[in-house]
Amino acid sequence: MPLNGSPLVTDVPRLAAGDVAEVLALLAAATTADGVRPVSEEAELRLQHGGGPGGSDLTARDGDGVLVGYARLERAPGEPEAEAELVVAPSARRQGVGSALLARLEALAGDRPLRVWAHGELPGSAELATARGYERARVLLQMRRPLAGVDPDPHPALPAGVTVHPFRPGVDEQAWLGVNAQAFDFHPEQGRWTPEDLALREGEAWFDPAGFFLAWRGGPGGELLGFHWTKVHPAGEAGDAPVGEVYVLGIDPAAQGMRLGRALTDLGLAHLRRQGLGEVLLYVEEDNTAAVSLYERSGFTRYAVDVSWRRSPAS
Repeated sequence: MPLNGSPLVTDVPRLAAGDVAEVLALLAAATTADGVRPVSEEAELRLQHGGGPGGSDLTARDGDGVLVGYARLERAPGEPEAEAELVVAPSARRQGVGSALLARLEALAGDRPLRVWAHGELPGSAELATARGYERARVLLQMRRPLAGVDPDPHPALPAGVTVHPFRPGVDEQAWLGVNAQAFDFHPEQGRWTPEDLALREGEAWFDPAGFFLAWRGGPGGELLGFHWTKVHPAGEAGDAPVGEVYVLGIDPAAQGMRLGRALTDLGLAHLRRQGLGEVLLYVEEDNTAAVSLYERSGFTRYAVDVSWRRSPAS
């Protein structure tokens, strides 16, 4: 459907509740049309609950005031680069909405390089990015496997003195944050989680501590060695039926070599199968060849990609 007039792009530190509801409806429509969520979980949480300093929500509306696009920008103080995600309403694509949002994102990024995530690497996103001088900077693979062959009641061998227990809300947060930071000290997002980041997810409807497995030496409250946090996506979000996810799997570097990753993986997949799910997904960096090979040996195959496009102000 042709737009009524050129898109009008505005930006605010945080949208009003009514505008948030409009954006969520736009995100749902794009998910249905494309078969992939148009923005990350992190961006959607910040849309609904607000984010840190430097963040902005951008909306694009046509001449009638109809919402036709949305973008989320992060410009954290002290960070050398800005990062963004954007989505255009399915009925308003290829009419300049994406270009208008991206131009405003670049202006707000100022002298910082800008990275923009394209989820699913749809053809239009690659065309828009390359036309404006962006280059592929990072690729995140989504891999999937069926759960039909998973043992629903595994009994993995654990090192002496190590036991696995469900996460205890209100008790285990600090221990988990510490091990998460150590296990992902190389990761630009996961390794920086704060208590607020964890609390937001504990407040989500999908959060289930029974599917959040912690491996302790000396029992709960002892020494946390690793964890496997699973998630269930409702029908329509990652497929026609509900889909499980290896949400976060991490091992304390000091506990590497104890085969805890395999044991925790088996326990988490078994939990998801017992929920009656038929499929599980996970995300892994494309250049982490060791992890990709490990998951392929575990029955996962490549399903989709998310691409981070980068542009320097000087380019």
